[in-house]
Amino acid sequence: MTTDVILGLLWRSFWETIWMTAASGLLSLVIGLPLGLALVVTGRGGIAEQPAINSVLAALVNGFRAVPFVILLIALIPLTRLIVGTALGTTAAIMPLTIAAIPYYARIAEVSLREVDRGLIDAVRAMGGNRWTIIREVLVPEAMPGIVAGFTVTLVTLIGASAMAGTIGGGGLGDLAIRYGYQRFETGVMIAVVVVLIILVCGMQWLGDRLANRLDRR
Repeated sequence: MTTDVILGLLWRSFWETIWMTAASGLLSLVIGLPLGLALVVTGRGGIAEQPAINSVLAALVNGFRAVPFVILLIALIPLTRLIVGTALGTTAAIMPLTIAAIPYYARIAEVSLREVDRGLIDAVRAMGGNRWTIIREVLVPEAMPGIVAGFTVTLVTLIGASAMAGTIGGGGLGDLAIRYGYQRFETGVMIAVVVVLIILVCGMQWLGDRLANRLDRR
């Protein structure tokens, strides 16, 4: 296999991985952050304490988190085929990636939100602030560095998961490594994929850390 062919395959697979990671990451943020907020505000001592609702949400989150991604990937094939029309390709892989990432990120966001100083919440309450004011003006802004750092970790995890999705035809760098690096014994392709993944993960982590530090008010 020539160098030009390898570079072409790497370039295409790289952008497939970026697409899968970005789409599933955005969906996990849009759904996972509100879910993390719900776990905090309905939990013990929360601003809208609801033990029954909190127990149901926690059970759902823990249930999905307990399932290994490779099992979830296979179990969701019928649902993926029903919604997307196919169980193969990068677009199809976004569904299991998203479903795996939502509870994962929800728990990370929950931890960050619980670390917000209780005194700030009580001060806003004393000034007549309602629940939405507390969420908007205290919880989310104060927890933002942790929220961003947690989202960065989620994106890095999704990169690894997207590579795993390649084992069942999900596309991306993982698919390239399996089809060419492993099945066709193209060692150069395997090494190139590993190098690209390392650079991608390190770059994403660096950007996330920089943004989190910039948002830190301490």
